[in-house]
Amino acid sequence: MNDREGIASPKRTKEIIAKHNFSFKKSLGQNFLIDQNILNKIVEAADLAPNKGALEIGPGIGALTEKLALGAGEVAAIEIDRRLIPILKDVLGPYGNVTVREADVLKVDLKAFFEEVFVRSEKVSVVANLPYYVTTPILMKLLEEKLPLENIVVMIQKEVAERMSASPGGKEYGSLSIAVQYYSEPELVCIVPRTVFIPQPNVESAVIRLKVREKPPVDVADEEHFFTLVQASFTQRRKTIANNLKARYFSQEGRERMESLLAEAGIEPSRRAETLSMEEYARLSGIFIREEIR
Repeated sequence: MNDREGIASPKRTKEIIAKHNFSFKKSLGQNFLIDQNILNKIVEAADLAPNKGALEIGPGIGALTEKLALGAGEVAAIEIDRRLIPILKDVLGPYGNVTVREADVLKVDLKAFFEEVFVRSEKVSVVANLPYYVTTPILMKLLEEKLPLENIVVMIQKEVAERMSASPGGKEYGSLSIAVQYYSEPELVCIVPRTVFIPQPNVESAVIRLKVREKPPVDVADEEHFFTLVQASFTQRRKTIANNLKARYFSQEGRERMESLLAEAGIEPSRRAETLSMEEYARLSGIFIREEIR
């Protein structure tokens, strides 16, 4: 199949929408991609092959699914909007390697789903144009559940992509940056203009690739404690690390003890959360655990 026959063109997309009398639901963040070049960049970044699988979340009318079916051995698509299921079955009929499931991905047991669907795949990647209103919950579910994933290549809001890939010291760097980089290596693939969607979204988009790590870059004794400490550190960005941690972990009388623990970790109490590296947070979490500060 060549690009001119693909779903992702304004003409073909409008034809499919008209044929099935489909109307967009703003509450589901539905924006259909109508640009073959962007689709090709997404698929290329996923590094698919016949011995690999691809999971798509929110396939819409199947523009990206079609590309995945041509590049991967096994493809699964999870769609929350039941109105799209018959459309997907219609347009994806020629592809015997695609499984479409009506479900809310946040409620799916993904480990069991992977075992059921990706029987022959040596590796699996998530490739998707995610609804922007649930981007972070979906990505954190994918990362935290420690699924057998190689890459996560997703189109998301540009601002969120910048936060996920940010380095310490900038205003984009925060608890989301640390959480994503703990589990993966993020890389911005491309910026996507609003004009390549029907309907056009109100924000700029970006494609980001998260190469899933085999092991985190830092040793953490208790992941839950580590992420709680990171979030507490960013509670009020304008405040110092000492003030944010005091509010979460210490009484007024405990400030001296807190500052001594920060000193042990090599962290000046006057620093702000966005200046600390993941390694510094891991070191501080280890000290707090040792001192039984939770």
